[in-house]
Amino acid sequence: MVGTPAIQVGHISLPAASHESVPLQMIAEPEGLLVVYFGYTSCPDICPTTLGDLRSAMSQLGDDSERIEVAFLTVDPERDTDFITTKYVQTFFPDAYALRTDDPEELATAARAFGAAYEVAKTSDGSVEVGHSAFLYAVNSDGTILVQWPFGMSSELIRNDLIYLLDQEGAS
Repeated sequence: MVGTPAIQVGHISLPAASHESVPLQMIAEPEGLLVVYFGYTSCPDICPTTLGDLRSAMSQLGDDSERIEVAFLTVDPERDTDFITTKYVQTFFPDAYALRTDDPEELATAARAFGAAYEVAKTSDGSVEVGHSAFLYAVNSDGTILVQWPFGMSSELIRNDLIYLLDQEGAS
C-alpha cells in the first residue's frame, strides 16, 4: 500500500533500548531503507509471523540487505522491558533497533504519525489483552513512508518491493 499524500515520519524519534536508549530518528541511511513495525513481544502469532516474513524477504537480497535497517517499537512497554524487547527483535535481526518508551504520549504520537493503532487493556480477570495494527512501514532517508505491507503479505512480494525500493533509493 502506498499513501497519498506520502506520510512524513522523519520528525519522530524514539529511544532505542537496544542502543543504550540513544534516540533513533525515523529516517533511513542514504540509499537505504528503515523498516518499522509496531508490535509486542508476547504476541502469539501476528508479530512473529510478520517479522519472520520480513527476515525471509531480506535473506533473499544478498548484500543489499545491508542497506536495510529494522526497528521494532513495542506498544506494550509495561511488560516489554528494554531487555525483553531487544532480545525479541534481535532474535529475528541481530542489528535491529528495539524501540521502547515509558511515555504514553510519545508512543501515541509515533503511532499517529505512522497511522498505526494499538490498545492495551486489562480484562476483568486481570490478564492483559493487546490489539494492534499489523503493518510494516518502509521509510526512506527523507523520512517518507514509501510503502506499507499489511499482515499476510508474502515474503516474495515484500522482497520484490524491497528490490524496487532499494533501486529507487540508489538512483536518487
